[in-house]
Amino acid sequence: MRAYQQTGPRRLEQVDVDNPTPAEGQVVVKIECGSVCGSDTHVRYQPTLPEEQYPLPAGAPCHEIAGTIVESRNPDHPVGERVIVLPDPSSAGGPGGGLAEYIASGLLISLPEHGSTEEWLMCQPTGTVLYSARRWGQSTDKRIAVIGQGAIGLSFTMIAERTGAKQVIGIDLLDYRLNKASELGATDTINADRENVVEALAEVTNGEGVDVVVDASADPDGLNQAVSLVNMYGTIIGFSQIPRDQLPTFRHPDWMMKEARIIATGSSLSQTPTEAIQTMVDLRDRGWLDPSVLITHHSAWDDIPSAYEMYAGYTDGVIKNVLDISGATGSGINS
Repeated sequence: MRAYQQTGPRRLEQVDVDNPTPAEGQVVVKIECGSVCGSDTHVRYQPTLPEEQYPLPAGAPCHEIAGTIVESRNPDHPVGERVIVLPDPSSAGGPGGGLAEYIASGLLISLPEHGSTEEWLMCQPTGTVLYSARRWGQSTDKRIAVIGQGAIGLSFTMIAERTGAKQVIGIDLLDYRLNKASELGATDTINADRENVVEALAEVTNGEGVDVVVDASADPDGLNQAVSLVNMYGTIIGFSQIPRDQLPTFRHPDWMMKEARIIATGSSLSQTPTEAIQTMVDLRDRGWLDPSVLITHHSAWDDIPSAYEMYAGYTDGVIKNVLDISGATGSGINS
């Protein structure tokens, strides 16, 4: 099968590899579409990893994947079912990823028969956010600030608004993302490139401050900024992914003075990595929230390297770029 493989920093090459073989409890999915995620670009695509880690497994880095089951050794998921699929660490040869024609996995989220696969795929990133957002508890009594308004931060913004937060404040460096945050439910926005965030936050909350700060910034200093913003006894939700070679110095005394809770979250490492994503699929099916509003771009197979560069550079107003894995090639990158 055809696949992409990362062979060095910011270098994706097309390769031919064997089709995957499913283990007991797994299926083989013919991948229809994938999507570029910030954790893929920040943690694997852009940094210079140790030389022995290259090349990455075929298909990586891409973990937002959807398609149709073509072979099954799992009685709960028959051939022909449409699914979101997560790379499975138990797969032979490593988890691989979505930059390939097929993938074997037992981590599956069932999709309805109606609607486009790419739109349902957006329930994957927003579902991981739902898992994390549950950790701040009831929303209706809280003011919530979200640092970073990429697809993950915007998903936090949407969920905070939809669950009735008193105030939802989006923080980012880029105006196009802040404009999107306002469209999707932020009551206020702060451009951290132009404003003193601590002062601006105090102004928009009339001195009340915020009870919850979400760090979805991918900034090594994001957690320190979250500590500077949260109220006494408040809660910080950590979602941000940063490379190991950019580990920050944590300002421990500032955190101690706030007596704030810091909760690290990540559904992929939980005991039920598919549950929150399946719940988001069900919520979208009921009309509660539609994560497909995050899609801004589509890229054909031959243009996947350019799609990763676009996401890494935050160019052309990108929020989510859907990769056409099974369709025609060479049609370009289009909004």
